[in-house]
Amino acid sequence: MIRATAVPRPIRVGAALVGVAGIVTLAGCAGGAETSAEADPTTASTPAADATTGSSDSGAASGAYADGTYSAEGSYRTPETTETIDVTITLESDVITAVEVTGDPQAPQSQQYQSRFIGGISDEVVGKNIDEISVSRVAGSSLTSGGFNEAVAEIKSEAAA
Repeated sequence: MIRATAVPRPIRVGAALVGVAGIVTLAGCAGGAETSAEADPTTASTPAADATTGSSDSGAASGAYADGTYSAEGSYRTPETTETIDVTITLESDVITAVEVTGDPQAPQSQQYQSRFIGGISDEVVGKNIDEISVSRVAGSSLTSGGFNEAVAEIKSEAAA
């Protein structure tokens, strides 16, 4: 015989507070009033970005990754849809020297957030060691960061020397 027991009141209240905290955290992901007036919602790049996919210089690696330009796609879920971004990174001695992110937003709000992300990502990662980056929120966009980090992980495995 299975016997049902009541959940003590402090546990129920604690569980409710955890649920409310989760909702507040998720609502914060959609916040941010920053805009990038000149950012194109579908592309952005640094001047030195090279769109060559997966090429690597014959001078190869002085570190854990072969020098070159690598591309990968990352995806992330929004409340409306699954979005994707294409990421191209140029590496020299394990340091990111250029980054290009191209979006293909499916929802109007995604266009706004991808545009913000694309406008700010270069400042966050160029000049840094690829092993030391893990973006969480760029220019008010937090969900796009998940797709970017996914693409970077693929690039790291592709570029491993």
